[in-house]
Amino acid sequence: MSASNRVNQIAGHLNYPRGMLAGQVAIITGSGQGIGAEAARLFANEGAKVIIADVDAKKAQSVVDEIRKTGGQAIAVPGDVLDDAYIKTLIQKAADFGHGKIHIIVNNAGYTWDGVIHKMTDKQWHTIVDLHGTAPFKIIRAAAPYFRVKDGEPRNIINISSTSGVHGNAGQINYALAKAGVTGMTKTIAKEWGPQFGVRCNTVAFGHIQTRLTAAKEAGAFVTTPDGEKVALGIPQAQKASMPKGMENIDIPLRRAGTATEAASAVLAVASPLMSYVNGETIKVTGGRNM
Repeated sequence: MSASNRVNQIAGHLNYPRGMLAGQVAIITGSGQGIGAEAARLFANEGAKVIIADVDAKKAQSVVDEIRKTGGQAIAVPGDVLDDAYIKTLIQKAADFGHGKIHIIVNNAGYTWDGVIHKMTDKQWHTIVDLHGTAPFKIIRAAAPYFRVKDGEPRNIINISSTSGVHGNAGQINYALAKAGVTGMTKTIAKEWGPQFGVRCNTVAFGHIQTRLTAAKEAGAFVTTPDGEKVALGIPQAQKASMPKGMENIDIPLRRAGTATEAASAVLAVASPLMSYVNGETIKVTGGRNM
């Protein structure tokens, strides 16, 4: 059974109709591939009108085309979340697509640029902190007029984090700082916009999920910074090979990495009526790691 069918089955059992997000407008950043793309498909399957926001225009449009083929509604608004002008365009086009309304923001865009503390450059530090901390804040701030409203409709913000932000991680001090900050941002939004406007804001922190960030570095995946520098992604095979065979996931009780679909399903659940009384929380999706 697919993840979307499992979610539909649960929703039906609780007397929610299929289409838990029907009529809602959702921005998902970093949704041209991986967890973001899978979340976009699941959201669209539940009736949301999805804005595919990704720095890669070709990949963003590919996700849109796939959603439309299955009867869903989506548009691509490609661009870099580190660009203030793009953020303004993203919010405006999302509001236009939603006839003046935006209901959901999933701040998912990002990558890692690792380095040990004594060798990390200022550029590495500021790029990752801006990407995972400042950019989500600016997106939420720009969308404030569409969330600080009283129209009886649900509003949700989901900030994607990592166990690196919950527990720290060697070689990722920039990423750990940014993702830890996401938790504080989430709680502040929940406290400011919850009482008067009913906005829910939660963090979803992922553990080891199968994406390009956890694939073999030798596969050659990379991202390009705004000034043209290429940042290699993934985990070196030598580091993976240092673990005895069959012991790669020994610290995960389920003994395996999660899939992008499983990760995206958790995001859908948080956005849905199934978690209508969950607010200001950090939901860890880790297979039990660091429990």
